[in-house]
Parts: sequence; C-alpha cells; structure tokens
Amino acid sequence: MREFGYQRASDVAGAVALLGADPDTRFLGGGTNLVDLMKTGVERPNRLIDIRELPLDDIESTPDGGLRIGATVTNGDLAAHPEVRRRYPALAQAVLAGASGQLRNMATVGGNLLQRTRCGYFTDITVPCNKRVPGSGCPALDGDHHNHAILGASDHCVAVHPSDMAVALTAFDAVVHYEAPDGPGESPLGEFYLPVGDTPHLETALPAGALITGVTLPPVPVAAHSRYRKVRERASYAFAIGSLAAALDVRDGVVRDARLALGAVASRPWRALAAERVLIGAPADDTTFTAAADAELTAARPLPHNGYKVALMRNLVVAELTRLTEESAR
Repeated sequence: MREFGYQRASDVAGAVALLGADPDTRFLGGGTNLVDLMKTGVERPNRLIDIRELPLDDIESTPDGGLRIGATVTNGDLAAHPEVRRRYPALAQAVLAGASGQLRNMATVGGNLLQRTRCGYFTDITVPCNKRVPGSGCPALDGDHHNHAILGASDHCVAVHPSDMAVALTAFDAVVHYEAPDGPGESPLGEFYLPVGDTPHLETALPAGALITGVTLPPVPVAAHSRYRKVRERASYAFAIGSLAAALDVRDGVVRDARLALGAVASRPWRALAAERVLIGAPADDTTFTAAADAELTAARPLPHNGYKVALMRNLVVAELTRLTEESAR
C-alpha cells in the first residue's frame, strides 16, 4: 500500500469541500471495502477524509411513518434497531447475513451502498477489467464466471453487486440522500445503480464529489411481513451466490401486495417487478409463485458456467413466498 494523507472532517459541507479540492481523495467510513482495495492497488487515493464523526449516525422515524437512516450508522446498529426489526425485518436479516459481527460493527450504511464488486478480475490489477480500466476487456466472459450475472449484464461486464443490505432496501423503495458541491440531492435506490451497458466503470448516479448522508425508507406496510434469504457456498461469512428480499401480504388466500428484490444476479440489486405483477391479485399458491419466478427469470442470459443460478433463484422465490404465506396463516 502506498502512502496517503489522512484528515478528519468536522462537518458535511467541509467534507464535501475537502473532496472537491482533490479528485484523488476518498471518504473513509468503516473502511471494510476501501482499505482492502487499497491493499490490492485497485484504489490509490492521495488522501482519506474520515467521516465517522459527522452527525450522520441516527435512525429516526419520519413524519409519514418511514425511517431515516444516517450514512454513518453501522451495520451492527442498523440490524439491532427495534424499529428496523419490527417494520422492515428483511433489512435486519440482510445486514446480519452480510458479514461477520466484527465487520458489521465497522461497516457503515453509506459505505455498504458504495461497495465494489468482488469479481476476481476486478480485484486483480494484473489482468484486464472494464470496470477498473475502461476498454481493457472482460476476461470473466470466457473465464471464471460461476458467480456472475444472469440478468442485466453486457459484453462489457458480467460482475455482480455484492451488497445484501442494498437488496432489501431496493425491495422497499429506499431513497438515497447526498450532499453535493452544489447542494443536497436525492435518488431513488432503484435509479441509483446504473445499468452496465458499455460503461461498467460508471456504477452509480451519485454526482461527482458528493457524500451520501443517509437513506430514507418510506412507510411500506407489507414490509413488516418480510424475509431475506441468502444462499452461499459455505455457511460461514461469504458473499451470496443468490439472495432474495421478499415481502408478502396474503388475505383470504389472495396476494394483496408483494415486494421482491434479487441479489447476486446482476450488477445491481434487481427489483423483480415482473414477478410482483404476477403475484398481486393472484392466489397465494405454488402455481402462482412459480409463474412469478419464471416471469422474472425469462430475461436471464446465463453464461456457460452460471446457468445453475436460474434454477436456484426460481426455487428460492417459490420457497420463501411459500414460507411467508404459511407464516401469515398462523
């Protein structure tokens, strides 16, 4: 790791100004992703701006019944918060599934949203990678891609987004708030992550020089009856090979509302809107759940060695929707 400067920010505006003064500066939250990338040479900042002491570590109810989550709230505090567990249980479960206890106590909400892919070609600076060096190629297409994208990928990149937390936030229509050099702004999470296209190095809609200040969850009644399920290659801490955030409202045997988002299948958390359309108003049974999964996965374009993800995600959707239906009947 090369030498770098370090400075602690005292306020949000000051942090944004410090970043604007040097484009090779990076914000430092928990450092659980950034520091790893600095060690491998993927990130080479001249200076780190420590934002951990900014007043962005609260979780508060909003007037309309939602939640406002500060950007420096740790993943551990987020998962343990009683209102998160009561109103958005899938979010708490996603955070708990996402990392070890030690990492959760360091990682922040804002940093989690901005974490980079764990594709081995991205993290190895000795090989090409369009996400790291635009125009250099994507060796994963013909190489190791067993855990790569089956939805929304392109010939320029097939890497997947690693966050568990962002999958649950996507299912519940979260909004990202930020402070940019020209003032505050916000972006719905569904629009925050950019499609891969031919510019995989452009990952988010966050303006240049902006600092994420928080995330707002709107009131989503169905979210109180939600689950997050993560499938991984080992039971201990590992990134997903497929995951699902699902919420279901079933009354008199009919699906009245549904929210689904898939993880580890695309470059961004994948909101399963086609599946939701099949579910709402239909009988809450295996036939409907299978049809919903198939409606979403019909767009899948697996590579030679990750086609298993199509069956995996179909089974995952059916299993978790069935479990939510059984729980609602108790």
